[in-house]
Amino acid sequence: MNKNKLVATFSIVAFDPDTKELGIAVQSKFLGVGAVVPWAKAGVGAVATQSFANTAFGPDGLALLEQGLPPEQVVEKLIENDEEKDLRQFAIIDASGNTAAFTGKDCYDWAGHRAGAYCSAQGNILVSEKTVETMVSVFERTKGSLAERLLEALDQGQEAGGDSRGKQSASLFIVQEEGGYGGYNDRKYDLRVDDHPEPIKELKRLFELHRLYFSRPEEGELLAMEGDVLADVEQLLIAEEILDKVHGIYNDEVKECLKTYYMQENFEERWREDAKMDPYVLAYMKKKQNL
Repeated sequence: MNKNKLVATFSIVAFDPDTKELGIAVQSKFLGVGAVVPWAKAGVGAVATQSFANTAFGPDGLALLEQGLPPEQVVEKLIENDEEKDLRQFAIIDASGNTAAFTGKDCYDWAGHRAGAYCSAQGNILVSEKTVETMVSVFERTKGSLAERLLEALDQGQEAGGDSRGKQSASLFIVQEEGGYGGYNDRKYDLRVDDHPEPIKELKRLFELHRLYFSRPEEGELLAMEGDVLADVEQLLIAEEILDKVHGIYNDEVKECLKTYYMQENFEERWREDAKMDPYVLAYMKKKQNL
């Protein structure tokens, strides 16, 4: 019995030479594609395995990269004893941004891959080759973080045609050394939409939420806890029934009440001990109170 599942999809693997992030964005007419296609290890590389996906290609590919093999040799090693290699499709990128990809001759049309600068896009059962071509060109010209570039490439790849069978799930997986929650692991983004009529739009919504909860503002964006800012914060804390009255000064009581709010709303990654207010948290507080 064939244990492999048809994972007809399109994906992009990429590397940011400045931040050393490695990542994958993927969409498919397949339930929970994020549990199958993307594999990555900080400082090592990333693998996207799809089309009758052999999920062993993920950990095995990363292990070969960690041994020092270049992506082209990793591809050869993974398929050399694979009796179903003609049905496989996968892509590999290493920690320097070098890529290699493989599309078996029996993958269902349209199937293929394209390499770009620090990226590789691949797909099968697509409307046309425009999807992978678009993903590469969009990734190369888009500004912003690796996550933003990957999501834009995925979104525009869908607009160019995407999976000929439709849409169901999507995923964004990015690793960076100590880039995870609290710096305790390397999973910077591990966002999944398992079943949704508009999976890429939902994935982008989850990304914005993740950025709200776990990113930090630039120093120049911070607001001094005085004047209108302090007045707004105190009134909002009173509305939340955390602060009992207006103090008119950012004293220890107001600070502790504000800290309680941050912890209560899971904004601990944005908390500051100085007399500065995070503008994004303040905007969240106002929106919550319909102000």
